[in-house]
Amino acid sequence: MNAPVSAVRRRLSRSLRDRVAGPDAERRAHAIWLAPGERRFAPDDPICRVQGHAGMYAGGIRALLLQSLHPLAMAGVGEHSGYRDDPWGRLQRTSEFIAMTTFGPVKAAERLIDRINRVHETVTGTDRQGRAYSATDPHLLAWVHVAEIDSFLTGHQRYSRTPLTPAEADTYVDQASYVAGRLGVLDPPRTVAELGSQLAAYRPELETTPGALDVVRFLLREPPLPVVARPGFWLLAAGAIDMLPDYARKMLGLGLPGRLGALDPVALRAVAGPLGRVGTGAIAWALGDPSEPRNAPVSVRRAGHGGD
Repeated sequence: MNAPVSAVRRRLSRSLRDRVAGPDAERRAHAIWLAPGERRFAPDDPICRVQGHAGMYAGGIRALLLQSLHPLAMAGVGEHSGYRDDPWGRLQRTSEFIAMTTFGPVKAAERLIDRINRVHETVTGTDRQGRAYSATDPHLLAWVHVAEIDSFLTGHQRYSRTPLTPAEADTYVDQASYVAGRLGVLDPPRTVAELGSQLAAYRPELETTPGALDVVRFLLREPPLPVVARPGFWLLAAGAIDMLPDYARKMLGLGLPGRLGALDPVALRAVAGPLGRVGTGAIAWALGDPSEPRNAPVSVRRAGHGGD
């Protein structure tokens, strides 16, 4: 690769990392990928392949949209996460948690899980209808988990050049269950079939609430990005919309005439998939920058035990 192209790739990679990981990106990257210590997963494990792939970006947007349909989960997010006041801070904390528990040293990952569990103990309240919620509720934790893992896996299978085999996909779901269990999910799915079954079981509980529609407006019409950066984000958002289940698109008013004005054409499935592929491809190119700590030699990422 010639020098000008390499320089562009490096700038895009650093810009992406600084946005997703925050002003402390360099320290966080070294703590996750370069710090010594045993890792829970090997670099070629399905969970590392999925959660280190560019499909996570569109998958993450899909997860937020899907999760917003559960009224009690959405109430907790709306009242406690600060997603409107500090959206990038929330993204940075979430990305650090996923990266550390997937790629980081086991001891550091366990400390972070313990910290999140303590935070969850402070998140309680009631929604607009007076229904109580708590971030330690295993039922709500399970919803967040299955919506997230289904989205990450869907993003990888849609956009990766080497999607997981059915057996590897089952392994991914099983490996992801470790952190879910540590966070309080009582019976996390261990196979793709179990994942689909648990996700479907929540359908009667899902609602199109004002909070869910606010997430749609915030993410898709008013993303907290400079104007010049919004087209790139909308490419990823188009991919996320394309990957949503049909019922979720309908409940969120995506792709239906008049509901989201100028965004309707983006949500049309005829163009959403290709747009998402372009956006994910650009992210994948940036993530491959060899100067990034995440691309350090495998020898510094010593694989530990499996995901039991």
